[in-house]
Amino acid sequence: MSLLAYVDPADAPAGDSADDPADASAEASADVRRVETEYRPGGAVDVTATLRPLQRGSGDPAFRVVGSDTWLGLRTPCGPASVVIRRVGSSIAVSAWGAGAEWAVEHAPDLLGRGDDWSGFDASGHPFLADARHRQPGLRLLRTNTVVAMLVPAILEQKITSQQAWRAWRYLLRRFGTPAPGPAPVDMVVPPAADEWARIPSWEWHRAGIEPGRSATVMRAVQVAPALERTLGLGRGGSVVSARLQSIPGVGKWTAAETAQRAHGDPDSPSVGDFHVPALVGWALTGGPVDDDGMLELLEPWRGHRERVVRLIGGSGFRKPSFGPRMTIQDHRGH
Repeated sequence: MSLLAYVDPADAPAGDSADDPADASAEASADVRRVETEYRPGGAVDVTATLRPLQRGSGDPAFRVVGSDTWLGLRTPCGPASVVIRRVGSSIAVSAWGAGAEWAVEHAPDLLGRGDDWSGFDASGHPFLADARHRQPGLRLLRTNTVVAMLVPAILEQKITSQQAWRAWRYLLRRFGTPAPGPAPVDMVVPPAADEWARIPSWEWHRAGIEPGRSATVMRAVQVAPALERTLGLGRGGSVVSARLQSIPGVGKWTAAETAQRAHGDPDSPSVGDFHVPALVGWALTGGPVDDDGMLELLEPWRGHRERVVRLIGGSGFRKPSFGPRMTIQDHRGH
């Protein structure tokens, strides 16, 4: 495993160096300076499958797949960053632009599954899971190292369908996000920072389809952003992280799990309270639907790795049967 990072000033257009008096600002210069890394994971990594949990619907302004390149608009502690990731032989090439580029490059290996340990996971006793693992050797659990950036969209997805939540996400990012720096695809956006979420007026939340309860939860979360980010020091999730997240009124088990899965890389945080996940797990493992309690009972043999099981099922292509005509669903994920 190797990590090599460097800044390539040659990518700055002529006349746009920091010494050029025509340069508008240091930030503008940072936007066109590329920072690169070559990550050698020492094993299979499926870039697209590993990063897929970051995508909030097919029209997510902060996530784009262009050919073999995956583009991300990331809000880092150091500012916005555009990141492009591609597999190059046995290595993974990462390039980033913007004020947060160096931070993004430094943490790119975590984003691609560094530290995600599958050695204690044994699927051999269940034919479906054994086959799913065999077919997905490059699946890794990502860790973004950004809590608020993962918590806000999870709050937006409470109590409504994914389509409604993703529509709200697109609206809010396009209205209040930052244009992705550097040569990112057209219309890509970096999500707002904590203080920028806090300044969104009530009528804009309404226009996005977010009722006062959820917008108030976002406001409470961003007010304690530094404390939330400190939970990253507690490791890859777990009960203490979950409790810290749930200390915010309006954040419950489902929202905490969805956040820890992405921000912390928690391998054992299945989304209890989800409208779809228990039925998917039940049909995949037993051939019939189950509720939350039934899902947890089925996943118990893999305690410590329960989210890995859910991810394997989701990535396997398995689909639970559909019954009857489609209807508008009130999502019961709650908090």
